[in-house]
Amino acid sequence: MSESSSLPVRGRAARPSGRHRRPVPSQLPPEAPALVLAVPGDASGAAAELAAMVRVDNPQIQVRLAGLGEDAKELTSELEAAAGERPADGVAAIVVPLLTGPLSGADRLIARAVEESGANVTVTASLGPHPLLAEALHIRLAEKGLARADRMRLLNISSPVDAVILATVGGEGAAVEAQPTAVLLASRLTLPVLVASLDGAPTVADAAERLRGVGAERIALSPCLIGHEAGPDVVSAAAAEAGVEFADPLGAHGLIADLAARAYGSVLAED
Repeated sequence: MSESSSLPVRGRAARPSGRHRRPVPSQLPPEAPALVLAVPGDASGAAAELAAMVRVDNPQIQVRLAGLGEDAKELTSELEAAAGERPADGVAAIVVPLLTGPLSGADRLIARAVEESGANVTVTASLGPHPLLAEALHIRLAEKGLARADRMRLLNISSPVDAVILATVGGEGAAVEAQPTAVLLASRLTLPVLVASLDGAPTVADAAERLRGVGAERIALSPCLIGHEAGPDVVSAAAAEAGVEFADPLGAHGLIADLAARAYGSVLAED
């Protein structure tokens, strides 16, 4: 069986477009699917904080968190537990990967857990691309003084940087998937934004060289990841090699929690 045919069906419903539109109905029946947040590695740090944010903002949802580890056993257990609490003919859980883009290793582990659990499960796509993701990236840049904190496009206010590199993990495929987010971020910053990969091609150094070739002097690296997708020094090492400044990963940002809830709500709306 090919890898693509073994993956669970993903729901990529159109997400609600309004910033302040409620992503999930305020009331849900007891048998409503659990929201299971799946995270690479272990379910701690920013992942645990994001899960707590989703619970606080959406008390009507049963929110579970599972680290994928090396064998996805924790996710399997969470799916089995969710299925045991719900009717056999209903959807037990909606799995939302806590990822800004595709990550093949995580996809395989999620597929394995779904198969081993035997539960009726829907797996959503990753959280990006989305305007709220671009907004969160903008905020992280601004926190490091690498972007204006507002979106005012006044000619007499210069930008702190000349260009931005949007860095992803997951190889070339993830870099391609991040292109719409780069366009959204470029629109917010009114600056050129190139996509680079932290674990493949094009590299951050390649992107920096291209930008310098068209006159950019001060360049910022914007990591399009929550933080658990790569080692703690990957971003700083890539920035040092390319000679650029860098923002922090997205981490436990409220907009990321909102996107996770929206992914869950979109599946409910589709059903």
